[in-house]
Amino acid sequence: MGRLAQLVQSTWFTPKGSGVRIPHRPQNYSYLLRWLFLFVPMSTFYILYSESLDKYYIGYTDGSIEIRLGKHLSKHKGFTSKAKDWKIVYTEEYENKLEAYKRERL
Repeated sequence: MGRLAQLVQSTWFTPKGSGVRIPHRPQNYSYLLRWLFLFVPMSTFYILYSESLDKYYIGYTDGSIEIRLGKHLSKHKGFTSKAKDWKIVYTEEYENKLEAYKRERL
């Protein structure tokens, strides 16, 4: 097989025609489904605890819980800005934002 044929086989084309080189094309769709699953938006209900305040904070996020904790620990206005020792003590995963919001309000 020639070099051009190898290049074409290892290239996926987007709808606009630009090529994206990848080492191997997946043989079935299970690889693609596993990859897409990583980007399915999930929502997380969480509880934080601050030892210095001896208080809990309840919230939810539709993003990364670690990024959300970082926002709670950053300089901002709000309840969690009163302490810098918040720790995640509990989490629950939900398929959508509405379900996580309902759980937060219980």
